[in-house]
Amino acid sequence: MENKKQNFKRISENRVSKIIILLNQLTNLTNTSFYEYTDEEIEKIFNEIELATQKSKKALLNRKNNKRIEI
Repeated sequence: MENKKQNFKRISENRVSKIIILLNQLTNLTNTSFYEYTDEEIEKIFNEIELATQKSKKALLNRKNNKRIEI
């Protein structure tokens, strides 16, 4: 049976890998033969991604109360 540290490492590596794959897929939208967008739309997308990233980081760093934080 895995201990908590091994479990965290295995699951976090898998999830980070999935996030990176999705970000790379987002980058594929740069092909203007298929897509059209404004700078404002790109800013909105990345503002949302950055907000979600900040919330996740805050929740992970806030381990004092050892409770799951809804994000």
